[in-house]
Amino acid sequence: QVQLVESGGGLVQAGGSLRLSCAASGRILSINVMSWHRQGPGKQRELVAMVTSGDRTNYADSVKGRFTISRENAKNTVYLQMNSLKPEDTAVYYCNVQGTYVYGTSYNAWGQGTQVTVSS
Repeated sequence: QVQLVESGGGLVQAGGSLRLSCAASGRILSINVMSWHRQGPGKQRELVAMVTSGDRTNYADSVKGRFTISRENAKNTVYLQMNSLKPEDTAVYYCNVQGTYVYGTSYNAWGQGTQVTVSS
């Protein structure tokens, strides 16, 4: 089993910044894709950003130029730097990690979610 611990959410004014972190632990052999998703009030969960093991990144159009995803492989950690935050960025943010266990089977793990609230 893979455990994900998220941190860094909170309340910030519009135009401000926050940095989310998500650390994975467990019987991990490798991590392929690390990503952040969010679910706003009354909305479906959506992909915000993802980074592959080869450091290829992809972003939702709504966050391009404002958010940056990065990973620190030595710590099995993924970050989301969020700048120029807008009220519409308010949501619960979830990290997702996909990879392979030491046993050879694959996993797809979700964090518990961290609240990000942007006030106008």
